[in-house]
Amino acid sequence: MFFKNKLRILKNPYIISALIILLIMLFLAIFAPFLTEYNPVSTDARNRLQPPSSEHFLGTDEFGRDVFTRMLYGIRASLQVGFSVVILTLLFGVFIGVLAGFYPKFDRIIMRVLDGMMAFPGIIIAISLAAIWGGGKLNIILALSFAYFPKMARIVRGSVFSIKDLEYVESARAVGAGDFYIIVKYILRNTSSPILVQATFNFALAILDEAALSFLGVGIMPPTPSLGGMINDARSFMTVAPWLMIFPGMMIVFSVLAFNLLGDGLRDFLDPHLRGNINN
Repeated sequence: MFFKNKLRILKNPYIISALIILLIMLFLAIFAPFLTEYNPVSTDARNRLQPPSSEHFLGTDEFGRDVFTRMLYGIRASLQVGFSVVILTLLFGVFIGVLAGFYPKFDRIIMRVLDGMMAFPGIIIAISLAAIWGGGKLNIILALSFAYFPKMARIVRGSVFSIKDLEYVESARAVGAGDFYIIVKYILRNTSSPILVQATFNFALAILDEAALSFLGVGIMPPTPSLGGMINDARSFMTVAPWLMIFPGMMIVFSVLAFNLLGDGLRDFLDPHLRGNINN
């Protein structure tokens, strides 16, 4: 059964396409120091705004910095932010969602607070917190995590509601199983599918919003390379050096596309109703 499921998931075109893109990105991020001989923050005024060439694969920016090198380290920063945001969102969202869904006395209080938070777009919350706390990778991670976890909590809460009164949960409770055992053994195991799918979408959203915050000047602070910051710096040189904006922009598009494809593929694979429709 394990190998049958493994083969089925590898036949999903969304998942395959996403994995190819993500593996390439991961390779570029991990081996960035070995793929380029340039320093991402070192300037060279003599070679400023050079077009793509054999010496500078993707050209240079207004300070003579190698665009390919800065893009490699920008990918690394985006993946670090995305991974950290997903972990924090899972920790807080799952904990609060299970608490609200399993214990009705906490549900009214918790969900009213989360409803108030979800009344504002996540990017607005992130921008506000980043402006208050200041830029930097850690502050961006905290701001985006705070903006995203209410939706994760609501998804987990809805899944817990649909599971906690099922017969096998009632049977476990009847034989004396405690709440912690029921939550770990039955609730979390059966809510893992929507949690996993939402986590992939949060990863894509974190990459996109980190780029947006850096573009607005409240994200990762220069000269540390970030994809959004590179696009922001390139605005004044769009006509004379379009490569400064094109290549980082393409990388953001491919990154977000990969995680969205992965989320769609996992949703199709893990949802038995959708899987049945696909097989038919």
